[in-house]
Amino acid sequence: MKKRIWAGVAMLLLACVCVWSADGAAKKINQEKKNTMVTLKTNFGDIRIELFEAEAPITTKNFLDYVKSGFYKDTLFHRVIPGFMIQGGGFDRTFSQKKTNDPIKNEAANQLPNRRGTLAMARTNVVDSATAQFFINLVDNDFLNFKAPTAQHYGYCVFGKVVDGMDVVDKIAQVKTGTRGMHRDVPKEDVVILDAVID
Repeated sequence: MKKRIWAGVAMLLLACVCVWSADGAAKKINQEKKNTMVTLKTNFGDIRIELFEAEAPITTKNFLDYVKSGFYKDTLFHRVIPGFMIQGGGFDRTFSQKKTNDPIKNEAANQLPNRRGTLAMARTNVVDSATAQFFINLVDNDFLNFKAPTAQHYGYCVFGKVVDGMDVVDKIAQVKTGTRGMHRDVPKEDVVILDAVID
């Protein structure tokens, strides 16, 4: 009889352990940090973006700092090239370039590919020169990916992707463009980021 009781106790303890383990695993999953979402509210519609904080921590923090400060409010998508990308985040409605924070380290070595719908940092020919401007890839732009730690092959850091509003991005890509001062591929109709908000 005692053996049966102890066997029952053992089974009960085992069941408790299994339930605790399953409950613990569920809690762990729920506690895992979800990626931050940012919505770009434009005069063409909303573009919702998921940020890749684990893969590009420096770049996403930089982007969020600009978002939180209101930097992107009333800035333009000032460069639009169909079949390539749309670029924004650096010029206000008067087409004056905004003052930015210091450049950040290029995290393109994270190997995230420049695929359609991804968000990447714009920069000059200097590898670590990105500040506030970013672009959204309209197609898979594999030639922009990291290939080697050299100035020519370092690539452009992907740090997020469009999860809703790609139709808005495609609509922006269809605007007529021209030149404005020294700048080419400038939309003839202003494409304005009315605000950028964290969801």
